Amino acid sequence: MSHGAWIILIGSLVASSCGFIGCFLILRKMSMLGDAISHAILPGIVLAFLISQSMDGIVMLVGATIVGLLTAFFIQTLHNSGVQSDAAIGVTFTALFSFGVVLVSLYTSQVHLDLQHVLYGEIAYAPWELVTLAGIEWPRAVWMMGGVFILTMLLVGLFYKEIKLASFDSQLAAALGVPVVLIHYLLMGLVSMNTVAAFESVGAILVVAMLVTPGATAYLLTDRLSRMLLLSIGFGTLASFGGYYTAVLWDVSISGSISCIALLLFVLAFFFSPREGLVSKWLSNKKLQKEHTIKA
Repeated sequence: MSHGAWIILIGSLVASSCGFIGCFLILRKMSMLGDAISHAILPGIVLAFLISQSMDGIVMLVGATIVGLLTAFFIQTLHNSGVQSDAAIGVTFTALFSFGVVLVSLYTSQVHLDLQHVLYGEIAYAPWELVTLAGIEWPRAVWMMGGVFILTMLLVGLFYKEIKLASFDSQLAAALGVPVVLIHYLLMGLVSMNTVAAFESVGAILVVAMLVTPGATAYLLTDRLSRMLLLSIGFGTLASFGGYYTAVLWDVSISGSISCIALLLFVLAFFFSPREGLVSKWLSNKKLQKEHTIKA
C-alpha cells in the first residue's frame, strides 16, 4: 500500500472507532465527558512510560485506560457530592491535563512526546512505525487502532441490550437488574482505550471531534441505535477520505482536515436531515401554514 493509503486507513479506523463508541456518549448526554477523558489520560501515558521505561502501545493503553476510569470515577464522585456536573468535569480534566503537561515538560528529554504532538498528533508519520505480528508487518497504528476497534465492537455486541437500555433509561435498566454502574465504567474504559489509541494520530484535542462529530451527524439522520452506529462508521470513513485529499490539495494538517470534513458532514445533516434538518422543518412549517390559510 502507498503511504497515502495507510494514512487513509488509519484515519478511517480512528474516526470510525471513536465515532462508534462516541454514539453512546451522545445518547447518554456525556459528550463533554469524552472531552475530559481525552485530556485527562495524558498523565496516564507519561506515568506508564516512567514506570515501565517502555513506549510500547499496550503499556500506554493500560496506563491511559486506568487514568480514564479514574477520571470518570472522580467526576461521578464530585457530582454525587453536590458539585454541578459541568463543574465536576471542568475541574477534573483541567487538573489532570495540567498535571500531564507538567510531566511532559519535566521529562521531554527522556520521553518521545512534546506538547504539539500531544495536542495535535501527526497522522502523516504514523505509517512509518512498523510492527510485525503473526508474520505481518503493518504500521503500529493500524494494529493498535484496529485491535481496539474490534474489541470495542465485540464488547458492545456482547452487552448490546444492556448498554442500549442503560443509555436510554438508566432507572428502568437498574429496576430490571442491569448493572448500570458496571456498564457505565465499561463504556468509559472503551472511551479511554479508543482515545489513547487515536492519541498518536490526532492528538488530545482533535480526538474529541472524532468521538463526537460522526455520532452527532448520525443522530440527526436516524432514531434507531443500530443504524446510528453504522452511520457513524460510514461518516468516519468518509471524513478520512475527504480530509486526506483536502490536506493534500491545500497542503495543510491531515488530522485537522479530517475533523473539518467531519464537521462539514454534520453541518449538511444539520440543515438537510429529513427528520431534524432546519430546511425540512422550515418546509414542514410552510406546508402547515399553507394548509391553515386554505382552511381559513
